[in-house]
Amino acid sequence: MKNIVKAVMLGALAATAMGGVANAAGKTIAVSWKTFQEERWKGDEATIKAVVEAAGDKYISSDAQGSAQKQAADIEGLIAQKPDVIMVVAFDADAILPSIKKISDAGIKSIAYDVQFEDPNALYITFDNVGVGRIMAKEVLKVKPEGNYAFIKGDKGDPNATFLFQGQLEVLKAQMDAGKIKNVCETFTDGWKPDNAQKNMEQCLTSTKNKVDAVLSENDGMASGVVAALKAQGMAGTVPVSGQDGDLAAINRVALGTQTVSVWKDTAQLGKAAANAAIALADGTAIDKIPGVAKFNGGKKKVEMNAILLAPTPITKDNIGDAIKAGHITKEQACAGVKDNAACK
Repeated sequence: MKNIVKAVMLGALAATAMGGVANAAGKTIAVSWKTFQEERWKGDEATIKAVVEAAGDKYISSDAQGSAQKQAADIEGLIAQKPDVIMVVAFDADAILPSIKKISDAGIKSIAYDVQFEDPNALYITFDNVGVGRIMAKEVLKVKPEGNYAFIKGDKGDPNATFLFQGQLEVLKAQMDAGKIKNVCETFTDGWKPDNAQKNMEQCLTSTKNKVDAVLSENDGMASGVVAALKAQGMAGTVPVSGQDGDLAAINRVALGTQTVSVWKDTAQLGKAAANAAIALADGTAIDKIPGVAKFNGGKKKVEMNAILLAPTPITKDNIGDAIKAGHITKEQACAGVKDNAACK
């Protein structure tokens, strides 16, 4: 797998080195990233850039650095460069809508990449985030079928935080209705930032006098903050914790036993699907004719969109070897400090 990716990237670099001839004849695909503070977005970009450039097209991008205001300005700058398609990873799904209208008014196609903004003209490409929430809850429920649950949700302005919570509640509803599971803490986390998640978890532990039996954290970065808060109270490894994104540090925590599950949304799979869709749109393919597209209206405003929803993979202590075999993480990275996991022997 690594050799294939390397070959694709080398091919893309070679095309760029040839005086820009391929780019001049091709299309331009732009991406407005919400932030590069999280590990996963760099992997997404590497895949998208490689696929776009290997097709002879041009890739341009901007980093909003976790600011809705900067992202709006970034998109205006991208529009000025007259790309054929702009992918947007929205920092704030509502605040971004005027910028998406500007993209459409300029005759440019738009893609909501991983984070939904509700615009009927855009293509939404992501993993099934309600499904991700279900997986998180199922894996934690296996370990802790009863007790006090804390919900450390993502940023309030990101609809994925709500989709994930929706999936979690679907799985836990019967146990909650029966009084076997109690929601003792529920909070959004500004910017999905680990330090904010740690503060939220610390406040939860204080308010419950450490009577927390399980934590549903909505991503791996926040899970690191949650585990740090638990560790300070001597509770890390005894309280199941969820996460998602397949961060390398998170997979190591899964192997160590301080995190129960990381739902791996293979960025190579998502990035490739998005890049190919962007190229197809740039070449004039109708949005509803792109392979894998189906109707989706699961957002806050129930706006019907064309969407591609990919299936995620849970990584637990029992299948860490699959992530190693796939080349997503090395055995050394996954197994650092681990003594009792079969994949690490």
